[in-house]
Amino acid sequence: MRKTILVTGGAGFIGSNFIIYMLEKYTNYQIINLDSLTYAGNLHNLKEVEENPNYYFIKGDICDRELIREILFKYNVTDVIHFAAESHVDNSISGPEVFIKTNVNGTFTLLNAVKNYWMDTQGEYKLEYASSRFHHISTDEVYGTLGETGLFTEETPYAPNSPYSASKASSDFLVRSYYHTYGLNVVTTNCSNNYGPKQHKEKLIPTIIRRARNLEYIPVYGDGKNVRDWLYVRDHCIGIDLAFHKGTAGETYNIGGRNEKENIYIVNKICSILDEMIPEKLVNSSYSSFKDLIRFVNDRPGHDRRYAIDATKIEKQIGWTAEENFETGIYKTVEWYLRNEK
Repeated sequence: MRKTILVTGGAGFIGSNFIIYMLEKYTNYQIINLDSLTYAGNLHNLKEVEENPNYYFIKGDICDRELIREILFKYNVTDVIHFAAESHVDNSISGPEVFIKTNVNGTFTLLNAVKNYWMDTQGEYKLEYASSRFHHISTDEVYGTLGETGLFTEETPYAPNSPYSASKASSDFLVRSYYHTYGLNVVTTNCSNNYGPKQHKEKLIPTIIRRARNLEYIPVYGDGKNVRDWLYVRDHCIGIDLAFHKGTAGETYNIGGRNEKENIYIVNKICSILDEMIPEKLVNSSYSSFKDLIRFVNDRPGHDRRYAIDATKIEKQIGWTAEENFETGIYKTVEWYLRNEK
């Protein structure tokens, strides 16, 4: 049976990179992209595939039960890869309600719809959907914060500290419950901080590039020593592909780049690259380097100190490894943003 994959949130940063990657690799797959096109979704991210006959876009909300049911039946959906989520931590602090609605209720709506579509009334998979899978994309933020040492593993207890991470933790548990209660063929991947082309302008790396290019102050929370494990988005796409096809039902796989960096290192690194790439921007200014634009600001509430993922499980069991280190990946990323200012 030909795979028809419903990708939710496919107009966002990771989802759009993933759709392009999958359509390039699997020319016999159909991809249905369901996205409500909130501030984080942008169809321009998918201009490379908008004419591809195996790609279909539907504007809609994952909380809309009737729409989800209609899509499943109309396109004979065989699999779901679920990216759609409210994901901007600062926004979850100022307005948490929509995070609960989308990340918790939306995930429940999807799970229940595919269970009813793929399974019969006795709770057995219909023959044509025997290999159908629900792949849930999550985050390392569900684990809370680390001290100066240690790594998040798949066995780390959940300890979310923001409304965003709490909503993602809730959705992870819902996915787990549909495996243990109903036997739904699910896989969950929890990733570290992604970076690369097409990321929303509010995120850390695009913000640094944009503000530096415009000679605006670059804000750094607290002392700038919060640590994140950075994962180049294409490496993440490859990991999702492998976990989707080869992962064991009911299992969770952590995907991390083994690139732990302090935020202040990220800012300084990008400024150094910009000093090299666009020195003309500084010529008529009072600055000798883009680093002169750095300003430390009050830390945000609930700001986790350190995240770092142990990716041993997916490396050993499925054969995934990150291809980019941070130095090569960030250089490609800055180049992309400078080429795509609009």
